[in-house]
Amino acid sequence: MKRMLIAGALAFVAGGQALAADLPPPMAPPPRAPATYVPAPVPFYNWGGIYFGINGGYGFGSSNWTATGGGPSTGSFNTTGFLGGGTVGFNYQWAAIVAGLEGDLDWTNLKGSSGAAGSCPVGTTCQTSASYLGTARGRLGYAWDRVLLFATGGAAFTNDMAKATIPSGLSTTTTTSNIGWTAGAGVEVALAPNWTAKAEYLYVMMPNGSFSIPSTPATTGSVKFQENVIRAGVNFKFVL
Repeated sequence: MKRMLIAGALAFVAGGQALAADLPPPMAPPPRAPATYVPAPVPFYNWGGIYFGINGGYGFGSSNWTATGGGPSTGSFNTTGFLGGGTVGFNYQWAAIVAGLEGDLDWTNLKGSSGAAGSCPVGTTCQTSASYLGTARGRLGYAWDRVLLFATGGAAFTNDMAKATIPSGLSTTTTTSNIGWTAGAGVEVALAPNWTAKAEYLYVMMPNGSFSIPSTPATTGSVKFQENVIRAGVNFKFVL
């Protein structure tokens, strides 16, 4: 009996193997779809941060001397000159809106003269000049990624030097620390993560200069000094 059970088991195993051999081979898995390429998003330029830079340009405008008490005036005579110096500022960005503060201090040789003797309030030749020009301004702009358009305005300060030369050749100079205002606009372009370049226009009005000429009697009056400044600059920015 035992031998018959063993023989039956062997016959069952052999029959199962023969049946498996007659079955079709299993189907291969379907091919996998190729992975979809999704490019990494390009980050927008970050205008926020503290920056330092240099700038330089040219100024052209006019000056006017008027004697105290409604006396004679020089009218407007031209003033021109170059300027250059340093810049420091800070930007903060909300989406595409960029707001900040900026200050600069430039050396300049802006100057001009009334020309012919006799056109000054006291019958002399008048000259207005400045050796430096500084501003402290707010900025507000809109950024298209690496291009920023901005408007700017604030305070301006300089040292008006009013020089009067009488026909005999003698001269006197009055230096006034003058505070006025400025406003303008510009464009700034990002060159690299930490470097930007800008070009801007500023209108500068200095209404509070003065002159004092020792004469008999002494002659005093006001000096107005206004400039159109066109300049360019390069800034290095520390990213927030």
